[in-house]
Amino acid sequence: MTSPTDQSLTRGRYFEEFAVGFSAATAARTITETDVVNFAALTGDWNPLHTDAEFAKTTVFGQRIAHGLLILSIASGLITRLGLIEGTAEAFRELSWKFRAPVFIGDTIHATATVSETRPLPRLGSGMVILEVSVINQRGEVVQKGTWQALVKSRPA
Repeated sequence: MTSPTDQSLTRGRYFEEFAVGFSAATAARTITETDVVNFAALTGDWNPLHTDAEFAKTTVFGQRIAHGLLILSIASGLITRLGLIEGTAEAFRELSWKFRAPVFIGDTIHATATVSETRPLPRLGSGMVILEVSVINQRGEVVQKGTWQALVKSRPA
C-alpha cells in the first residue's frame, strides 16, 4: 500500500523524502507461543492471562492473549524491516498508542504506516516525521493503533 504520488519504498529516506499521505504496509508475522514465553521471560511479566492456558480459559477472552507490548514491539520491528529510515533515523521521540483488541497465539498480524505530518527542524539538521500506525490481524481487524514520531536526518547539503 503506497500513496499514488510516491510508489517507491526507498531505503534510508531523508526527511525531505517523506510526503504527507505516503503509506506502506509491512510483511505479515504469526504470533507464536514461543514469542509470548520469551517476552514474559525478558520482561518478567508472567501474568497468567498470557502464560497459563487453564487460567486464560476462565477469562473474557477464553484463551491466552499476547502481551500488548509484545505486539507493539513486533510492529516496530516489522516497520523497521521496511527500511524507510534505515541509517537516517536519529531518534524515536514519542508515541501515543491504543490497544483495541486482543491478539491470540496463532494470529497473524501486519502493520501499516502513513505519514500524517512532517515538521522541519533545520537547527538540528533533521525533521520530525509523524506516522499513523495500525496493527491489523488476519481478519482485517485493527488490534492496535497510534501515532509515532521519529526524528529523521535531513539530506546533506
